[in-house]
Amino acid sequence: MQTRTSDRLLHALKSAGPHTAAGLAAKLGVTAVAVRQMLERLAGDGLVTHEDRRAGVGRPRRFWELTEAGNGRFPDNHSGLTLELIEATRAVFGETGIDKLISHREAKSLAAYSAALAKLPRLADKVSRLAELRDAEGYMAVATTEPDGSLLLVENHCPICVAATRCQSFCRSELEIFRQALGPGVEVSRLDHIVHGARRCAYRISAA
Repeated sequence: MQTRTSDRLLHALKSAGPHTAAGLAAKLGVTAVAVRQMLERLAGDGLVTHEDRRAGVGRPRRFWELTEAGNGRFPDNHSGLTLELIEATRAVFGETGIDKLISHREAKSLAAYSAALAKLPRLADKVSRLAELRDAEGYMAVATTEPDGSLLLVENHCPICVAATRCQSFCRSELEIFRQALGPGVEVSRLDHIVHGARRCAYRISAA
C-alpha cells in the first residue's frame, strides 16, 4: 500500500510539477502528515527535493519536485536501442536517411491523428482527443482551456526524449504533425520544451 501511494505521489509531481505537501495530500486524498513522511523517505532515496519559497508575509512554503533520479522513474522508451538505430542510420545513409526515417514516422502519426480528429466539429474536441492519443503513447498529456479561450496541450513526459535530444528533427516533426492534424486555420506554437530544460512540453493552440 505504501509503495502504491509513493508511486502515486511521484506521478502527481511528474504531472503537476512542484507542489506543497498539503497540495499533494489534496490530490491523493491522504493526510498531509502522511505525505510529508513519504516525501522525506523519497528525499532520502534521492527521488525528490524541495525549495522553500516566500510569498508575502508569514513562513515560507515548501515546494517539492522530482530530482533527475525521480524523473528517471518515467523512462525514455527503449532509449538505448533507439539511439543505436539513429546512429546506425546516420552512419549508413547519412542525414538524408535520418530525414527519410523521420518523414516516415511523421506520415504514419499524421494519418492516425487525422483519422481520429476528422469527424470532431470543435477545435476544443480535437485538442482533447489529441491529448488522449498522446497520453496513450506515454506522453502524460492533458488538454486545458486558457482564460483567453486558447487551448493548451501539455505533455508532462517525453518517452522519446533521449532520441529527440540527439536528433531534434523529431521535435520539429511533431510540431508540424499537430498543425496538419488540427487542420487549416489553426495556430500551434510551442511554449515549453523538455529538450531545452523545461519540466514539460506545452503547446498553445488557437483559431487563426
